[in-house]
Amino acid sequence: MSKRKVYTDEFKTMIAELVLSGKPVKEVASEYSLSETAVRNWSNKKAPIKIEGGTTTLEEVNKIRKENARLKEENEILKKAMAIFAKK
Repeated sequence: MSKRKVYTDEFKTMIAELVLSGKPVKEVASEYSLSETAVRNWSNKKAPIKIEGGTTTLEEVNKIRKENARLKEENEILKKAMAIFAKK
């Protein structure tokens, strides 16, 4: 089995910032001995996305989606509990 390298979020952010500042993906990948795919994925996650009222990143959007899903689940649980208590 091959062991996968695990990189810290700080390192990924640094690599993404290099690409977003204009350095070519191929150059960054070869300089840090990384795959171009990994560098491209990290930079895409950190790239700003223009929205109404400002900008955000894909990472922030994914975090908001997870929180939204959790809140929806909690809401459903509370609805079921209210139905149970309303019967009593």
